[in-house]
Amino acid sequence: MQTLTAVAHRGDPYRVRENTIGSLRSALDQGADAVEIDVRLTRDGVPVLLHDDTLGRLWEHDRPLRSLSADEVRGLTAGQVPTLEDALAATDGSRVMVDLPGGPGLPAVRRIVGVVRDCGAQDRVYYCAGPETMLAVRAADASAEIALTWTTLAPPRAGLLAAVRPRWLNYRFGLVTRDLAARVHRDGYLLSAWTPDTRRSMRRLIEAGVDSITTNRVDALCAVRGH
Repeated sequence: MQTLTAVAHRGDPYRVRENTIGSLRSALDQGADAVEIDVRLTRDGVPVLLHDDTLGRLWEHDRPLRSLSADEVRGLTAGQVPTLEDALAATDGSRVMVDLPGGPGLPAVRRIVGVVRDCGAQDRVYYCAGPETMLAVRAADASAEIALTWTTLAPPRAGLLAAVRPRWLNYRFGLVTRDLAARVHRDGYLLSAWTPDTRRSMRRLIEAGVDSITTNRVDALCAVRGH
């Protein structure tokens, strides 16, 4: 029997502001098997949870994160932007998918992977992003679990797969078909899809044979999965 992993995209953003501790906890309370978070570095090299490169959309401070220290971020957001360390502590015992937006280079990736290691969370954290970033993750941690994000129907090159060694191939949900799922499984990988928010799309993906769905509505996904 197929087991579907329900992944909460940035927590539970329809209820609680995304990428906050409250949002992560709400998602887990709704039944999520894992939470997806976005991680970037502050000016002083502290990994924090933020999808965008500025604080504008969520926090109304249109300043680049890379220009701010962790203390400045804390002050501008009333402490609501958690560090990666805080997020790992708040989700202790649960799976965490770490997305690495913005194409961080190897030094930044090494810093993020190092925090995961220092927190003793290697066994429950896995990483997702495009090829260049996942190559950096593989260079930083030979044993890291990787979900290689792929945005075209053309399959990843064999050489790239050999270098990245992903466990998952992570596709935009509109690309997923039964044939694609069969190919991914035949090649020895698990298939994850992002980010459907309607029950109809969720059902279609489950019927296609995906192994994991990342959604902004993890409560709806858990309800669909239960039927």
